Amino acid sequence: MSAGLRLAALLAHPENGGLSRVAGPADAEWDGVAVEDREDELADSGAGRLAVLISGMPPTTWQQDALLRRVRDRGYTGLALPGAAWIDGGARRLADRIGLSLLDVAHPVQLAKACWMLIEARDALTLSQVRKVAQSFEYSADDLADLLRHIAANLSRGVALIDRAGVVLEAGGHLGDELHAAIGFDSWTDLAHAGAAAAASVRVDSPGRTGLRLVLFGDGLGEAQLQSLTVAAEIAMPAIAARILIDEVAAINDVAVSSALLRDFADLHGAPDDDIDRRMLERGWRTQGHHLGFHLAARGRLDAFSLLRSLRAGLGAIDAEAHATTAGRGVSGWLTFAEPPGPERVERAVAALRELHTGAVKAFPVATGVGSLQPGPSGLATTLDEAGDAARIAAARSATGWFVRVDSLGLEQLLLAWTGNDTFVPAAESLLAPLREGGGELLSTLAAYLDHESGIAATAAALGLHRNTVAVRIRRVQELLGIDMNDPEARLALHLACRAVLMR
Repeated sequence: MSAGLRLAALLAHPENGGLSRVAGPADAEWDGVAVEDREDELADSGAGRLAVLISGMPPTTWQQDALLRRVRDRGYTGLALPGAAWIDGGARRLADRIGLSLLDVAHPVQLAKACWMLIEARDALTLSQVRKVAQSFEYSADDLADLLRHIAANLSRGVALIDRAGVVLEAGGHLGDELHAAIGFDSWTDLAHAGAAAAASVRVDSPGRTGLRLVLFGDGLGEAQLQSLTVAAEIAMPAIAARILIDEVAAINDVAVSSALLRDFADLHGAPDDDIDRRMLERGWRTQGHHLGFHLAARGRLDAFSLLRSLRAGLGAIDAEAHATTAGRGVSGWLTFAEPPGPERVERAVAALRELHTGAVKAFPVATGVGSLQPGPSGLATTLDEAGDAARIAAARSATGWFVRVDSLGLEQLLLAWTGNDTFVPAAESLLAPLREGGGELLSTLAAYLDHESGIAATAAALGLHRNTVAVRIRRVQELLGIDMNDPEARLALHLACRAVLMR
């Protein structure tokens, strides 16, 4: 027999008869295999070979020791037989001392077949792997992840779909970072090693996704196994590419439906509608509870669907019920809390959205806005509107990393909303509500003060009041609103707000 049967490869073979190492060298490699019923039937010239016995390990300690010595004296460096796992510590130490790899095997004949495949019948090994891949397609797969699970189960190998950035999907095992880094992306097929792990991969030709590779991987794989897995990967690749395209079309259609539904909901401005309520529930979009809206707006050319796809994993990790879909040239979404969340939980959610934005902005030209926490269906509409406002502000704020939260905007939200956004007047009324008490004299004084370019004397003359009265009222306005009247942006925002409220 030709050289090259490694113990690690034999242990990694899925149909090795239930093989396990009991004692002796773990890095053994054999030139060939001898399969006999009993030890006395083994040939004397066993140098560099593995002995496989059909009969089990003898019951007594002295018989076990004698068997190990006789096999090793014939030159064999490996012995596999049923019952080896039950030998005592003395026999294990003996195997270690004489350099004999002692292996336990439940089905010796199956082990012999595995040895034959790995040494002499590589074509048969490849055919076996290809047949298992073909069997994976006999079962209907729900999606790409399900198809990978079928392949992994039939091959008893790890299966992964990767790009240069990392693992996209995997099943049957975890592809480590070191092995991923060792995989070449330029060639059609590639064999890679990282420590005990090894992988065979092939480029995936899919019109929907570029830069992907299909990887079959495991520990202890020999070259024969890797070569057979390369062929198996090439056979599986067209089905993977087709499934990617099928899932892509289905996902695009689903996003189009969800985007239209969100637009219909937004058009209601919080008004009830039984049909839309039903459609929202069918998608799992709960309008009850407390909501925190967010919007990622384009700052340049943007594929909104690709952006949405990149956000899904991060959204799933947030401690809240998360939903998102495309909205115009960006993505809108919200977090829902069944019970009113405390301030700390809200802050954690906002921090998670900021982290989501930080990851997205590395690959997409986006600006992100976050609305305020709002209750119920009308609150959901409000927080989504607020998030859109904040995203438009964020698009002009590179200093904040193109991320703005409504709760931190203050009066600048009004400046943006003056452009015609429907949330402006309610926001202005809410801001100026403290000034309506006592007949609204504070509000009228503030409006006149701003109309007269913040002049106390001019305002007093226009209202027929004493200068001191005007000065006292303006100080009271500042106290009630918590606003610095020396800030020109604050004065402008207040001026716009007064005009909007008093003109209604």
